Amino acid sequence: MSANTPANSEPPAQPRPRRHRLRRFVTGALSGLLAAAAALGVAEFIAAFIGPQSSPVIAIGAAFIEATPTSLEQFAIRTFGSNDKLVLLIGIFTVLGLLAVAMGLLARRVLALGMAGVILLGVVGAAAAMTRPTASPLDAVPSLVGALAGSITLMLLIRAARSVEASIDAELSGDVSFSRAILAHRRFLLLSLGSAALTAVAGTAGRVLLGSRFNAEDSRQGVRLPKPDSPAPSVPAGADLEVPGLVPFFTPNPVFYKVDTTLVTPQLPAAEWSLRVHGMVGRELRLSYEDLLARPILERDITLACVSNEVGGNLVGNARWLGISLADLLREVGVDPKADQIVSRSTDGWTCGTPTQVVMDGRDALLAIGMNGEPLPLDHGFPVRMVVPGLYGYVSACKWLVDLRLTRFADFDSYWVERGWAEQAPIKTASRIDTPRSFAKLSSGTVPIAGVAYAQHRGIDRVEVSIDDGEWQQARLAAEDSIETWRQWVYPWDATPGDHRIEVRATDGTGDTQSQERVTPFPSGATGQHSVAVTVT
Repeated sequence: MSANTPANSEPPAQPRPRRHRLRRFVTGALSGLLAAAAALGVAEFIAAFIGPQSSPVIAIGAAFIEATPTSLEQFAIRTFGSNDKLVLLIGIFTVLGLLAVAMGLLARRVLALGMAGVILLGVVGAAAAMTRPTASPLDAVPSLVGALAGSITLMLLIRAARSVEASIDAELSGDVSFSRAILAHRRFLLLSLGSAALTAVAGTAGRVLLGSRFNAEDSRQGVRLPKPDSPAPSVPAGADLEVPGLVPFFTPNPVFYKVDTTLVTPQLPAAEWSLRVHGMVGRELRLSYEDLLARPILERDITLACVSNEVGGNLVGNARWLGISLADLLREVGVDPKADQIVSRSTDGWTCGTPTQVVMDGRDALLAIGMNGEPLPLDHGFPVRMVVPGLYGYVSACKWLVDLRLTRFADFDSYWVERGWAEQAPIKTASRIDTPRSFAKLSSGTVPIAGVAYAQHRGIDRVEVSIDDGEWQQARLAAEDSIETWRQWVYPWDATPGDHRIEVRATDGTGDTQSQERVTPFPSGATGQHSVAVTVT
């Protein structure tokens, strides 16, 4: 100790290493998150002038969906149902958030590397946008401009954070006043709040503009459906058993199942819609929406089912459809006898391959414009979709339809066929117990067991129920509307106390009884007999 130093004096306070590291982590992570938010906000604003498909989140999500293995895709549908896209978006934002934190922490050490990371993420978004089937060079712009905005934001925030750190170190060493350190803190805080505010404004404005510029709901509301030239026969009395817990005969549009590959519902106004029919045909044809409405209109009751439906699942629904005859349209253009496949394409580029022979065999395959008495809902394909009875949706029910090309199965694989699903997929005979639900607690006495059975284009001839692996007992069938719709059934069960297992099976109009063997949906639809376990007291 020097002679000039008082005996009771203490050495100058030193920075606390732990607090120092925590401060660096917090400011770095926050800078990365705010930079990523700025990038996304600006990108969303730019996308509002180009189209939803140019949004980096949507583009990356769509690319992820295309690259998803079939097993993972089936798990998502089985686990999350129609919420699978929401789960995917949550996952994308979570990953982006973690990457943003990593970029911010990297930038605290080497600013140029952190900024390069943000630019790289923008390039990935632009590349994803350019892989879309209907992409144009403009679709890359939002991701690139957003990345530039994000990297600049990151640079400003990191420099402000370093200024805070430097001023605190200087204040602790006595080189600057405490007030100077406070000012540095305030600058970082104000810059952070300003960045967050501008990001919120840009992102919100982008969402609002996208919703107003790319929204076909006004067009849909303006459609006045024509009266059918060929109305559907009246639903016979007794087609709907009205058993509590049993689904209604017609599935309401809001709860009709929805499975597709798009993250955002395509928005195509009727006035801008057109359909091109080409390929192996005698003459090419292009139809507007008005042209379609001027043709003979058919009304038919048809049940649709998704190939991903598990045994006893709810990815099936029944509706009254309005549309034109697809077979009549194909006869008009003159189909080459060698063209065994109709490739339908959605406005977002998704493709579906339908056997030509099936469409031409007399069933009412439709280009549908109406569903349950109203124009097609946006989620279900407005303005026009395909509906072909008897085939799973991935080979028959293209939504947001804009193109029909006649070709051969040998020459083209549609979207899901490329991913290993069956080339042709007739719907398998199936039945389901709607009530009682599995694990239900029931009172002894007469309990109605009820559900639906379907085998489109073959019809349902018989439904049977087995209790505790006992003999099969025939259920009462509801009146049949047509062989293209599902059929309700009910069996009055004299329930006795104890735990019981209830099983159901159906026999179609050709005499074939559904298989007992459990098979997963991939690659051509599930098989097996649905069962529920209940307890009777």
